[in-house]
Amino acid sequence: QVQLVESGGGSVQSGGSLRLSCAASGDTYSLYCMAWFRQAPGKEREGVAAKDVAGRTRYADSVKGRFTASQDNAKKTLYLQMNSLKPEDTAMYYCAAARTCGYYASRYDYNYWGQGIQVTVSS
Repeated sequence: QVQLVESGGGSVQSGGSLRLSCAASGDTYSLYCMAWFRQAPGKEREGVAAKDVAGRTRYADSVKGRFTASQDNAKKTLYLQMNSLKPEDTAMYYCAAARTCGYYASRYDYNYWGQGIQVTVSS
């Protein structure tokens, strides 16, 4: 089994920054794919940033140029640096992982999920 624990969320004003972390533990061998999703109240869960087996990163159009995903393989930790935050970025953010995935992986391709962490951006 794999456990994912998110940290670093909170409240920030519009234009501010936050850095989320997702630490993986347990059977992390060959855990090649990790991603960030978010879900706002009344909306479907959407992908924010995802790394595939080749190490490529795909971003949602809404966060390109503002968010950066990075990974520390030694620490089995995925990060999400969020800059120039907007009120529409307010959501519960989830970390997800899978042992294999393609560049266009959807949320249904991920086997493991964290509990989520709240990010609130005020105007």
